[in-house]
Amino acid sequence: MNTPRRPEPPPPQGSDGTPSWRPSAGLLAAAVAIVVTAVSYFVMSPDTPSGLPPVAAAQPAPTAWERLATASALPSATEASTSPRMASSPAPPASPMDGVDPTPDLSNYVNRGETPTMHEVITRLQHNHVQSGLAAFSPPGTRPPKIGLAVPEDLVLPPGYVRHHQATDDGQRIEAILMFAPDHRIVDANQQAIEMPKDRVVPPHLAPPGFPIRTITIPPPRAQ
Repeated sequence: MNTPRRPEPPPPQGSDGTPSWRPSAGLLAAAVAIVVTAVSYFVMSPDTPSGLPPVAAAQPAPTAWERLATASALPSATEASTSPRMASSPAPPASPMDGVDPTPDLSNYVNRGETPTMHEVITRLQHNHVQSGLAAFSPPGTRPPKIGLAVPEDLVLPPGYVRHHQATDDGQRIEAILMFAPDHRIVDANQQAIEMPKDRVVPPHLAPPGFPIRTITIPPPRAQ
């Protein structure tokens, strides 16, 4: 005996009497799955700075072995403290004590109780690479005074000639002598160059015309 089928309920209608539309359950499930997949992709993907090339953004993260190798290549704390780059910076100079002159004194080169001669003092200073003060002069007796023509103080010298001033080892003044100026050249009557003395001291026969011919006298050493 056949059971009569129940009549299907009429579709819902809107306020104006037209049938209303409802989405199916399958379409809703598909839409939710798409939204969830898109959100998961943007949340779980690594941040990539804008402007980087796709290759750089797609580089894989370093492995644990790569991070270990990089860390072992870096200097340790002890190596960094003894690195030449750290030691290359010069240390600040030590400041002298208040009221004490750090410049070496003559007493730094003479032992207590010694009474060296001036020759010994200058020689010792120059041996210690001192070039100022007394050490700027030659030791006594090593450079004897030059002997030449005396130049009167009020005499005007012609071009090519100069005065040369000297002093004895004990500080006595010596008369100025006549010397040729540096790079000066003289010629004879035939315009031939005359050989210049190596010490540039003017001999009597090369003195300028009218020059008084008189040789200087070296004063004797002072009595001790």
